Amino acid sequence: MSKIPIRHILQTQKEPDLSGSFSIREIQELLEGKDMIQELHRHDFFYILILKFGNGLHEIDFTQYDIVNHTVFLMRPGQVHQLNLKAASTGYLIQFKSDFLYTHNSVSQQHLRKISQNNLYLLGPEGYQKTETILADILKEYSTKAKGYQEVLKANLSILLIELLRQRQNIPVPPTKATPYAQEKLEEFLELVESNIAKYKQVSQYTQLLNLTSYQLNAITKTLLHKTPSDILNESILLESKRQLLATSNQVSQIAYHLGYEDASYFIRFFKKHVGSSPEAFRNNSK
Repeated sequence: MSKIPIRHILQTQKEPDLSGSFSIREIQELLEGKDMIQELHRHDFFYILILKFGNGLHEIDFTQYDIVNHTVFLMRPGQVHQLNLKAASTGYLIQFKSDFLYTHNSVSQQHLRKISQNNLYLLGPEGYQKTETILADILKEYSTKAKGYQEVLKANLSILLIELLRQRQNIPVPPTKATPYAQEKLEEFLELVESNIAKYKQVSQYTQLLNLTSYQLNAITKTLLHKTPSDILNESILLESKRQLLATSNQVSQIAYHLGYEDASYFIRFFKKHVGSSPEAFRNNSK
């Protein structure tokens, strides 16, 4: 069974102390005057692409975005994407493992959980200028490696997340009666689903992990997302199904097994019910 290509943070001789857990690069250095064209793949790390000037296309989990100036793309480990970034683009690329940031403090973990629910942030010139100041400090610490630089990197990365969180909060959203507790539980639920969907497909399994009743979780997801917990589980299964169908050549039976289905025919019926076509037809029609 083939797997979706997974990319790792490359450890270089310049960063032996970081053990492949963090890197920051300027986009100009990465492009070297050429377009960057990548096929579908996924990462085992968080990925933040911050563009001052940008042009091209970026597809994340089969949603296509036009790349424009003052744009941030943030991806969680496991998401599938392909990137076409034009040669004249400028900005920064940050890659880091969750452990690198989480050793800093638990608040940073909460911030990352919040902002990583969005893949796209449109900053505008003023918003980008604020982030660029933080990014320049991160790059300087990364390059000079003065005493204690790793802690400074973590602190500045935390500041960057806070700034992105502020940018998200500036986007008008319909008012809800959600409490901070409900928002936190929703984010925790979504994170658990993304990590465990091949193993756990019942709402009751997640309520047990969250220490909530089914009624409580249902109230939270309906209030904040206008969806039931079952809707969210189904969407997660279908998303990973599409990733496997379009980014690998695996047989449908292999994909069903990968997703935790012992009976491939049940998986095919489930997919067809929600997508309107069989997995094989979806793969062929998407080429």
